[in-house]
Amino acid sequence: MKKTVCFLLLLAMLVVMALPTNMVSAAGSYNYAEALQKSIFFYEAQQAGPLPDWNRVEWRGDSTMKDDVLGGLYDAGDHVKFNLPMSYTASMLGWALYEYGDDIESSGQKVHLENNLKFILDYLVACDKGTSIVYQVGDGTRDHAWWGPVECLEKEMTRPSYTGKPTCVTAQMAAALAIGSIVLKDSTYLTHAKSLFALSDSTRSDNGYEAAKNFYNSWSGWQDELMWSAIWLHIATNDDTYLEKAESLVALQKTEDQVPDMKYTWAHCWDDVHYGAMLMLAKETGKSEYHDFVKKHLDWWSVGYNGKQIKYVGDLAWLDQWGSLRYATTEAFLANVYADSLSDTTLKDRYYGFAKKQIDYALGSSGRSYVCGFGTKPPEHPHHRTAHSSWTDQLTYPENHRHILYGALVGGPSSSGSYTDDIKDYVCNEVATDYNAGFVGILCGMYAKYGGTPVANFPAPEVKEDEFYVEGAVTGSSGNDMAFKLFLNNRSAWPARLIKDLSYRYYVDLSEGVDPSSVVVGTNYMETNMEATVSQLKPYKGDIYYIEVKYADGTNIYPGGQSEYAAELQLRITAPAGSKWDPTNDPSYKGLGTGTTPAKSTTITVYDGDTLIFGTEPDGTTPSKTSNPPKTPTVTPTKTATATPTSGSVVKGDIDGNGSFNSIDFGYMRLYLLGKQTFTERQFTAADVDSNGSANSIDFGHMRKGLLGEEFFN
Repeated sequence: MKKTVCFLLLLAMLVVMALPTNMVSAAGSYNYAEALQKSIFFYEAQQAGPLPDWNRVEWRGDSTMKDDVLGGLYDAGDHVKFNLPMSYTASMLGWALYEYGDDIESSGQKVHLENNLKFILDYLVACDKGTSIVYQVGDGTRDHAWWGPVECLEKEMTRPSYTGKPTCVTAQMAAALAIGSIVLKDSTYLTHAKSLFALSDSTRSDNGYEAAKNFYNSWSGWQDELMWSAIWLHIATNDDTYLEKAESLVALQKTEDQVPDMKYTWAHCWDDVHYGAMLMLAKETGKSEYHDFVKKHLDWWSVGYNGKQIKYVGDLAWLDQWGSLRYATTEAFLANVYADSLSDTTLKDRYYGFAKKQIDYALGSSGRSYVCGFGTKPPEHPHHRTAHSSWTDQLTYPENHRHILYGALVGGPSSSGSYTDDIKDYVCNEVATDYNAGFVGILCGMYAKYGGTPVANFPAPEVKEDEFYVEGAVTGSSGNDMAFKLFLNNRSAWPARLIKDLSYRYYVDLSEGVDPSSVVVGTNYMETNMEATVSQLKPYKGDIYYIEVKYADGTNIYPGGQSEYAAELQLRITAPAGSKWDPTNDPSYKGLGTGTTPAKSTTITVYDGDTLIFGTEPDGTTPSKTSNPPKTPTVTPTKTATATPTSGSVVKGDIDGNGSFNSIDFGYMRLYLLGKQTFTERQFTAADVDSNGSANSIDFGHMRKGLLGEEFFN
C-alpha cells in the first residue's frame, strides 16, 4: 500500500511539473467579486453634477452645478471633465458588460455597472450639439492649482466649457454610445452614435482640440477612434457598411518605427484603441490577418514576439511610468476576451495565464495591493483631492485622508518596481477613470471564471469628524468686561458643503441678578468679507441668555483654504460696573482657550438656519441624527403654474430638449424644485410629466421611477 501511495504521489508531482508555467490555476487567487464591487464603486466617487439616488458615496454631494453641461465624471484626482478619456471609459465599461454582463449578474454588481455606464452616456448625449460637441468642461491649469473638495470648487473658480468637433472625441463618443445601445438596449444612444459617427467620418480631423492638449493630447490621431466606433456600430446595427468602413481604416493606423507593420508595441488605452478594434474585427470577420495582429500584440505583452517583449517588473508587464497598472490590467482584459474566443489550447492558456498574472499583481501578488480599500497594504494616500478632503488647500494637511477611495486602482510601481504610498506622487499614486476602465473589465472576466463573494452591506459608514464648530479663546478679562476671539469653522466632508445661513450662539448665565438689558454686546474685530450681525442678549431659558452671531452669507466660510475655512470674530461682553456677573459660570465659557490658543467649544452651538448642527445647548439639547443633509434633498411641492401647451411634440421629462429623458433632465428638475432653476414654457411642459398643469414633486417622483425602469411615461 505504501509503495502504491508513493507511486501516486510521484506521478502527481511529475504531472504538476509537466504543466505549462502559464496554466491558469483551478481556483482564483483573490476575491474577484469584492474587487469588482469596489472598482465599480470608484466611479460613483467621480460623479459630477446632481448625484443620482443610487449613488452610495456618503462623502460626495452635488457639485459643479453651474457647468454648461451637468453630469459626467471628474477625470482623476482633479475635477475637469475631459470627454476623450471619459468616453473611452464608457466604451470599456460597456465592452465589459457586452462580454461578461450575464456572467456577473450573480455577483449583484451588474446593476451598479449599468447604472454608472448610463450616467456617463447620458452626459455624452447632453454634450452632443449636432454639428459640434462639448469636449471639455473645466480649466485644467486652474483646477490643478487648487487642492480642495469638489463640492466647494465653484467658490474658487468659474468653469469654462470647450466646444468643437475633434474626431478623436466625437468618434470615441460614438463608440461608447453604440456599445451602450447594445448592453442597455437604448435606441436614443444608437441615434446619437450614428450621428456622431457621421460627423466624425466627414470631419476626419482633430483640429480645434486645443484645451485638453496639455493633459489628453490625441497622440495617435483620429484613425483609431474612427475604426473603433465603426466596428461597434456594425455590431450594434448589423449594418455591413460600418464593417466595410472599419476595414477600410485598417491601412490608416499608426505603424512601428521604420517598418510598415501596424503598431503592436503599445497598449489599448484612452489615446489608442486600434488594438481593441482589431480584436473585434478578428472576432467579427474571422480574417487571419486580423487574428495575426492580435496574437502578435498579445505575444509581445506575454511571451514575446520576434525577439521583442515588453519589460517585466516581477510578474508585472510594465509599459510606462504613467499608470503602469492601467496598461497591464487593460491588456489583461483584451487577452482574456480574446482567449475566450480561441480553440487553440496553447494560446488560450497563454493569454489566460498572462491576464491572471496582471490582475493578481494589481490585487496583491507582489505583497501589497494597488487598489484602495482592498487586500493587503492597500494605498491609503492616493493623489485625490476630494478623498483627501483638505480644508486648508494643502495636499499635506491633514496627514491622512478623511475618506477611503474604495476600488481606485493607483498608477503603480516605477520601472524599478519601487512604489511609495505618497499623496504627492501623482505619477505612481494618482487614480483616474480610465485606469479603472479595463480593470473593471478583467475583474468581470475573473469573476466569470472563479466567482467570489461581494462584501455585505458595502460600503460601511465612515466614522465622521466634527465638521462645523467654534473655536474660542478668552483674550481679555477686566472686571465685568470680557473679550473673546471666536472662529467659526467649516471643515465639512460628509459631504463638503456650503451653508448660507450659518450662525452660532454664545450662552451667558445671569443668575447673579444682572439685568440683561444692562449688558452691552459688541465686537472688536470682524474678518473682512465675513460680514455678520451680532445680537444683544436674547432669552433662552430662566437666567440663561445667548448672543447670536449670524453670518450674512455663510457660504463664504467653506473648506477651501487657510483663510476660507474659518471666520474670525472678536466678541466683547460688558456688564455694568459693580455688578455681580461671573463670566466663568457662563455655559459657553467652559473649555475656552486663552490668549492666542483657541480651543474647540462644544457649548457654543452652531446652526444651519434654525437647525442645531453642532454642540450642546444648556438644557442638554444636541443635534438630531438626521441633521446632515440627505444625498438627495427632500423635495417639497412648489407653487404650481398653468402651462400653455406649445406647438410641436415635447418629450415628457426632456427638460434639456435633446430628444430624450435621462439623468441630466432629472438633475434640472431637482434644481427647479429647489428654486435654483427657472423653466421656459417648453421646459415646463416637459417637466409636467403627469400633464396636470404643474411641475412639482409628483413629477419628480415619476422621473425617478423612469430612471429606475419602474415607469414609462413617454
